[in-house]
Amino acid sequence: MNTTISSDDHLLARRLAQETGKILVELRDRLVAEGVPQADLKDQGDMAAHHHIVETLAAERPNDAVLSEEGIDNTERLGAERIWIVDPLDGTREFSEPPRIDWAVHICLIAGGEPVVGAVCLPAESIVLDTAQPPALPSPAKNAPRVIVSRTRRPPPAQRLADELGATYIEMGSAGAKAMAVVRGVADIYAHSGGQYEWDSAAPVAVARAAGLHTSRLDGSALEYNRRDPYLPDLLICRPEWAEQSLEILNR
Repeated sequence: MNTTISSDDHLLARRLAQETGKILVELRDRLVAEGVPQADLKDQGDMAAHHHIVETLAAERPNDAVLSEEGIDNTERLGAERIWIVDPLDGTREFSEPPRIDWAVHICLIAGGEPVVGAVCLPAESIVLDTAQPPALPSPAKNAPRVIVSRTRRPPPAQRLADELGATYIEMGSAGAKAMAVVRGVADIYAHSGGQYEWDSAAPVAVARAAGLHTSRLDGSALEYNRRDPYLPDLLICRPEWAEQSLEILNR
């Protein structure tokens, strides 16, 4: 990969995630005080975050392509050397249900199909995890592994892992919050199936890799980004000591 990545790219991702998170927290507080319905809270959050991100990138990285969940996909990105893949508000449902904290902002720079720069902000906790200062992976838990799942569904791969590993479940909202729970040592394994898009996992994968975690598809194949179809249906993020055993269970 010959594309130039600078320390400023890492710092920009962190700053942009942090700024967007602050915008969302302030917006949610104001709209809740005004009694705005949940549906409008979701829409306004999505759009406020999206506009701040794309306008900042247009000003500071005018030659880079951008793929945002809330934007129109311009397939010229396929020929770009550098593309920012962003999820302005990951976990709109959780965002619209204060005081829930399990929602996130994702900022990622892709080069050569790889997530090389990333930041995930957990705005309700005033936390940013990023590749500018990769988080240190906590020591392994001494007890059974903890598998993280959604509040509303337990994907079959996660159930299979939990059953065979004797794991406990942790329930949480957005994809970014789940992935960062593994980075932060709150959980050990995040196995997702049933549909995601590149913006759901790009920034979390960048941060998880920087922290030393295993990241792959559920079959063990590589995660590839900036493809024509951004649908990327499954994902495994886990502590390295659980990677081999998890993949063996998932692929029997």
